Amino acid sequence: MTRVDYAYLAQTIVALTEGETDTVALMATVACEVHHSDDRFNWTGFYRVVAPELLKIGPYQGGHGCLQIPFSRGVCGAAARTGEVQLVADVDAFPGHIACATSTRSELVLPVRNGAGDIIAVFDIDSDLPDAFDRVDAEQMSAILKSVFAPI
Repeated sequence: MTRVDYAYLAQTIVALTEGETDTVALMATVACEVHHSDDRFNWTGFYRVVAPELLKIGPYQGGHGCLQIPFSRGVCGAAARTGEVQLVADVDAFPGHIACATSTRSELVLPVRNGAGDIIAVFDIDSDLPDAFDRVDAEQMSAILKSVFAPI
């Protein structure tokens, strides 16, 4: 099983996104690179804030995702609503979990902030494995997202 090399992943993403300011292009690149960096990741993508209290699907890798998610529902909604990382070992135990894919067992969802500190999206990583993510994943992914999106 391939496990992500965060130093290499961060370096690659910085090199690929340097100078880019279009958020969709940045999201597409990050989703692709992260998705292919680790065998645990079976769905990797962004849900963009498009209206008050509403997320819509953005660039992603993997099977289909939910088209829209209100801030009041699911793991992605919780990350957008609270502005905090959601590290969910068992999605079935998460109140209000939305099953966009029935195979998902665990999730890591991180808020994405621009340079002004506004939440512009959430980054969702799903795994078919239970308890697939840990604090290291959360911290490293947060650092990567900050390096890409905070300058915008």
